[in-house]
Amino acid sequence: MSSHYEAPIREPLVLGEKSYHDISVDVGAPVLGKANKSWWIVFTIALVAFLWGLGCIIYTISTGIGVWGLNKTIGWAWDITNFVWWVGIGHAGTLISAVLLLFRQKWRMAVNRSAEAMTIFAVVQAGLFPIIHMGRPWLAYWVLPIPNQFGSLWVNFNSPLLWDVFAISTYLSISLVFWWTGLLPDFAMIRDRTKSPFQKKIYGILSFGWSGRVKDWQRFEEVSLVLAGLATPLVLSVHTIVSFDFATSVVPGWHSTIFPPYFVAGAIFSGFAMVQTLLIIMRKVSNLESYITVLHIEYMNKVILLTGGIVTVAYITEYFIGWYSGVPYENYTYLSFGAATGPYWWAFWALITCNLIVPLSLWVKKLRRNIRWTFFVALVINIGMWFERFDIIVVDLSKDRLTSSWAMFQPTFVDIGTFMGTIGFFFVLFLLYARTFPVIAQAEVKTILKSSGESFKRLRAEHGDDHSHVQTVEEYPADAGPAANVEGKHFDTVFDDSKEEDSENNEVDYELHRGKIDNLLSGVGIFDPAVHKQDDLKMINGVGPVMEQKLHQLGIFTFEQVSRMTDREYDLLDEIVSEFPGRAKRDDWAGQALTLKNKN
Repeated sequence: MSSHYEAPIREPLVLGEKSYHDISVDVGAPVLGKANKSWWIVFTIALVAFLWGLGCIIYTISTGIGVWGLNKTIGWAWDITNFVWWVGIGHAGTLISAVLLLFRQKWRMAVNRSAEAMTIFAVVQAGLFPIIHMGRPWLAYWVLPIPNQFGSLWVNFNSPLLWDVFAISTYLSISLVFWWTGLLPDFAMIRDRTKSPFQKKIYGILSFGWSGRVKDWQRFEEVSLVLAGLATPLVLSVHTIVSFDFATSVVPGWHSTIFPPYFVAGAIFSGFAMVQTLLIIMRKVSNLESYITVLHIEYMNKVILLTGGIVTVAYITEYFIGWYSGVPYENYTYLSFGAATGPYWWAFWALITCNLIVPLSLWVKKLRRNIRWTFFVALVINIGMWFERFDIIVVDLSKDRLTSSWAMFQPTFVDIGTFMGTIGFFFVLFLLYARTFPVIAQAEVKTILKSSGESFKRLRAEHGDDHSHVQTVEEYPADAGPAANVEGKHFDTVFDDSKEEDSENNEVDYELHRGKIDNLLSGVGIFDPAVHKQDDLKMINGVGPVMEQKLHQLGIFTFEQVSRMTDREYDLLDEIVSEFPGRAKRDDWAGQALTLKNKN
């Protein structure tokens, strides 16, 4: 049994004196509560940026691609730069949700839900740019190999651009199913905790009838593993196919066999940086510091260090091979002496500074565990990875083999506005997600509470692994009879005054919940011992001696009273007796009590 627990030297992944109920309350608070002022400010800014970008997109489609800063030499620029950047940002979600699940990494459980949401929202932004670049987005279906009215007109299956269509659509589909499957227990938690009939209806539909039965969890685990197995190849394949857009061409700086692994590492590098950016903000705004801890931040920083090192090796390799080849055209590629000193020198040094120099600071543990510094580094990496894609596309295209066709790219206000609009759209979606969906996988976090929770780790450190950490409760003496007072059966010692304080912990605080108890009894009725006969409530599945004792303290003694419970009474009972949230409704106490009452 001791092997089930973590070594004491490991830092806890859940901080504070948290119980299962506390996790439900903390994770559900942003959804069930009202948005604060900070949320509205950020949402308004994001919405304005989105509307600005939407206006630029409408202007582009109605006028033509000529409103962009493209020219005959540079036919790809900001649009494809932003496409590759957004796809890369979404890469971390698949890695966290699929690969780390297969490796059974516990620290993923607090960050996977938001990372998966970020993946979906980022892929949506990425998909916008190729569609807009078509010039006639209403003909986007032409890229699909479907029967058409043009006879033998089919797509070019040899083109990496078509491979992108299949890669991105598959990526989006698998990520969406993975994300939604993991959300089912969380939707059910919101459904059971909300007091709004409308929310209860909506989350009841979204949860697909999740009831928390063993069969539900068994299927949940099986489906999660199957989806993880399907999604794992996507971690390597999606950005590999994106890299083929460049590597299969003969443009200097693009025709490179190192691009596939280099692009994959760069995608994970930028994806984890964006996860860091979002979660550091979210843990503060949503008061989730107990679940998204410094340890989570450090683990993600280590992944950033690993992938950043791979990217650094790729940069050095690209520079060395271009120099060693002796080909003069290679001196104008995005990683060359010509790029460092040419007209795009500022973009070159932005790449080097943001992706190579600044991330090296994370080798220092003190900085790696510093929240503010991590946030700064994550922002810098996001900027640096955008410049990397800009350099690959614009710098390489600006100087080809014909000096007469050399040109410079200048973005227009439409280029800038469209890009800013996708950033605004991304944050609009993410902020709405944070207000309507649980941002932490509370059901999965609960599975590691006893092994990685701070309070449970402290108990094991004090008492050992064989010590029972279940909160002890007093069995109702009236049910056990005189034997309940036998020393060693139910109590450590015989009854004495020193035990009164412990037994009080198992009693309902009537003064604290007076109003709720009155509301509860107004719905189920008042027990009158002169008229009514007390029933054995333990005959109801889910009611044991301890729960029966608490029901008696509330004034509930008969099947008749329990049979009158509705959702309103279930919610009141959960608020008064917080040890077993949702059990009464889940086990249908009212239905069971009605059956037992009719039998009597």
